[in-house]
Amino acid sequence: MLEIFDYEFMQRAFVVGIALSILSALLGSFIVLKRYSMLPDTLSHIALLGVGIGLVTGTSPLYIPILVAVVSAMAIEYLRFKKQLYSDAVLSIFLSGALAIAVILINLSNGFNASLFSYLFGSITAVSEEEVYMSVAFTFLCVILILGSYRKLLFTTLDEQSAQASGIKVFWFNLMLVTLSAVAIALSIRIVGILLIGALMVLPISTALLYKVNFAKTLLLTLLISILSVISGLFLSFYLGFPTGAIIVLVALVIFVTTLAGTLI
Repeated sequence: MLEIFDYEFMQRAFVVGIALSILSALLGSFIVLKRYSMLPDTLSHIALLGVGIGLVTGTSPLYIPILVAVVSAMAIEYLRFKKQLYSDAVLSIFLSGALAIAVILINLSNGFNASLFSYLFGSITAVSEEEVYMSVAFTFLCVILILGSYRKLLFTTLDEQSAQASGIKVFWFNLMLVTLSAVAIALSIRIVGILLIGALMVLPISTALLYKVNFAKTLLLTLLISILSVISGLFLSFYLGFPTGAIIVLVALVIFVTTLAGTLI
């Protein structure tokens, strides 16, 4: 079974996959607790808009989605926090708008092909060395930022109003969280795919919450489930020939259903 690591593209896929599973677990834990579970799906569709722009302009299919996702994430948080608009309304507007424009741009570029399919559902062969370095470096940066602001970020996540009354700059912590999520999602589209990355950020934390333990243990469980889902998904994708993202999310879903069934017995 270990012959899988004889292939360089699989080595890259595992490094990027593990890095992104850590990112998804950390960021997803705070996002779900904030009742912001639709944010990953919205940002992933915005990243698709970035892919469309890249296809039309002939520019980077990596950096343009990151830039578009980050700018949009900042705009979403500004409208939600500063303008007091409803979260679900803001997310719905950005999701539907980004998807509509993305479809038009991709159609103009004649981009409905196998390359686009890899963006939608993930492809283990599409990961480049540049993405490996970026993913690992960004994961380290994200871990440092979250650990450095852990208590304040958790307080902000659980009770924004009390955190703000305590003098914590809630808007900037929220902005950091959505910005980090935007970059993580844009980096994840090669492995998990645009249409499925949201599920990877939500399922592990949803599973961990079923155990009803404190947040530190919940976060650790989320990390373990996320990493297990990605590693198992990569093995199954390689040997069965199915789309990477679909298999990874299916593994995470099976873990969730199994855990849920166990809590019902």
